[in-house]
Amino acid sequence: MSVSVTEAAMRRNEEGNYVGRTVFTLEGHAARYEITFFSKKGKEWDYSLSFAGEPGSEEQFLELDAMLEEDDELFDRLLDAALDAEDSVDTKE
Repeated sequence: MSVSVTEAAMRRNEEGNYVGRTVFTLEGHAARYEITFFSKKGKEWDYSLSFAGEPGSEEQFLELDAMLEEDDELFDRLLDAALDAEDSVDTKE
């Protein structure tokens, strides 16, 4: 299943925690999704999935949420997009 990342960002907040997001589309799904990430140390990640913009099919949303739980490669690809965005900001300063 093809994933297309349209936006990504990652930063560290005042406490040094990682806070990031990736907006993406998934092949066969009409809606865009946003996954937000949080980690205290950058090792174990909590996430929240939502629609980016207009809501879409609840069935497809639940299917994607289950995929994120099972498919480490998909989760890592979305997380890496956010982490790469942080790296690109750091190199410009």
